[in-house]
Amino acid sequence: MFEVTKEELLRCQIGTLNKGRGGNIKYLPFAFTELGVAMLSSVLSSDTAIEINRGIMRAFVAVHQLILTPPTDEAKTLKNDLKQLKEYIEEVFTDYNDINEDARMQLELINETLAELQVKHKEFNKPRAKIGFRMPDQL
Repeated sequence: MFEVTKEELLRCQIGTLNKGRGGNIKYLPFAFTELGVAMLSSVLSSDTAIEINRGIMRAFVAVHQLILTPPTDEAKTLKNDLKQLKEYIEEVFTDYNDINEDARMQLELINETLAELQVKHKEFNKPRAKIGFRMPDQL
């Protein structure tokens, strides 16, 4: 346990006094470190003291977690995710359009080839003169 200095108390946002009457500090408050709370919980044995010390220890753990992993700005994270998603969708559509263009060109080539084959097929299947001897009644 340690006594808070006047400078520390003035920097504290929740411990500032109102100006005017009662604004002077008669006694400086005491504060516990994390180790001090742990030591105090081993000395005190009432149920209320134990519950309060557990709450204080949980608060220390929460502060440690906030220091180690500061909270992220959810709006900024969502904005970044949306930007990445837009870029991905643009890439996919660009690839899709390229594939569609390639497929369209290939279909046109296939249709042209089929048209050429049909023309050749018609030329090939023209009625031909029969080969061989003719009978006099067929003349």
